Amino acid sequence: MSTCTSDFKLHTSNFKPALLGLPTLVMLLFCPLSQAALKGGAAKVEITPPLGVTLIGSYGKPSDSVRDALYAKALVLSNSHNTIAIVAADLLYTPLEEITDPVRTIVHEKLGIPRQNIMVCATHTHSGPEVFTRSKLPPKSRVPVSDLAQSYLQVLIRKMADAVVMAHQNMRDVKIGVAAGEVPEVLFNRRPVGKDGRVKTAFTLPPEVVATRRIEPAADGEVCVRFTFSSKGVPLEFGCVDPRVFVLRMEDADGRIVGSLVDFGCHPVSIYPSCPTAISADYPAFLTRVVEQAEGGVCLFTLGLAGNTVPIQRGTGPREQIGKAVGAEAIRKLQFITATSDAALSGMCRQATFPMRKTASDKADATDAQSITTEIQVLRLGDIYILGLPGEVLVEVGREIRKKAGIEKLLITTVTNDTIGYVCHSRAYDEGGYEPESGASLAQGAGEIMVREALALLAQIK
Repeated sequence: MSTCTSDFKLHTSNFKPALLGLPTLVMLLFCPLSQAALKGGAAKVEITPPLGVTLIGSYGKPSDSVRDALYAKALVLSNSHNTIAIVAADLLYTPLEEITDPVRTIVHEKLGIPRQNIMVCATHTHSGPEVFTRSKLPPKSRVPVSDLAQSYLQVLIRKMADAVVMAHQNMRDVKIGVAAGEVPEVLFNRRPVGKDGRVKTAFTLPPEVVATRRIEPAADGEVCVRFTFSSKGVPLEFGCVDPRVFVLRMEDADGRIVGSLVDFGCHPVSIYPSCPTAISADYPAFLTRVVEQAEGGVCLFTLGLAGNTVPIQRGTGPREQIGKAVGAEAIRKLQFITATSDAALSGMCRQATFPMRKTASDKADATDAQSITTEIQVLRLGDIYILGLPGEVLVEVGREIRKKAGIEKLLITTVTNDTIGYVCHSRAYDEGGYEPESGASLAQGAGEIMVREALALLAQIK
């Protein structure tokens, strides 16, 4: 696997202490490079498409209303050695070739930030514009370029890059820190398993089932949200979720928040597909609005481990409820974060190749790709690690990475830098259900490949 890295190294071959005065020697000896002044900035740019643009979930119909404005938000951190940038956009995906690479190119040309230090995330709203050809998916799932709003796409890319440029222009002395809370009340694992070991996918739950909800610890310390529910009289066992709310705080010299980032793993599908032609950022719109109104600054949302987790209730009311609940937990945790300016910055990316899935209905075609190559990325902010994974990653895959990585301050963002469909653990293919059967383009074993590659990358950047 090829890698690209960016980190500061002190070269000592030309170090001549005899030519340095005592104050300089003292500074070099007792002031580590990681303590160089940390600067940061945040900014947001509206990217709401014009009405008439087809939405990802509108089944080909033009959009006809706007429930929430869509934004591209950026957070930039820099010291005298390195600069990193995170962009989060209210989109379903940010494909590597179509969005991420063009955004990185513009940012690199304007600011000189190394490409591997630029992370491009989607919030994964299902009520955003259809601007992707889905080039890494099987031919039957791809969208012709002629069907996309090309003029809007080009503006979108530039606006996403502009958010980074504006954040860079707004930089000032900052401190950063992270904390984690929990909101298990708003989501569930939609892959309940019957006694036969097969999954009976439950995209939604009846109100009488929701009323039976129980939040219980699993044997391994994880959290499960369980219900009294059966399929044809057979009880179903609901799996675990990742209810963690990871919060990054960036504050100025006076302790005021300049920017924040909230990472949470639940599909933003509150109003999808019930309002298919309405433009919306879904529950992240309320989440980030609550944080920005209470704390100030710009709040970014990134999607955590959400491949198989969805809202317990859907609709316009639950959309606001989820956003407020997770936003309130983020605000609570923001109050008690101990921030520091002692944070060396670095970034690294690693290519990863996954085999493509074949089904009995697939026709043999020598031109079909047997595998796809994508990218895994990690940004290091001192003892904080932000791991960016492509695709819709099932909770079990991310939990395995977190368990084996042994990193306390590890944020995992998904649908980051690219789109490769669902990333499932091997057992999911045996259990069946929507994700491995209809949603996945990757073959069995893809989840284990992602775990291996992510751990190798994390070990390399430590």
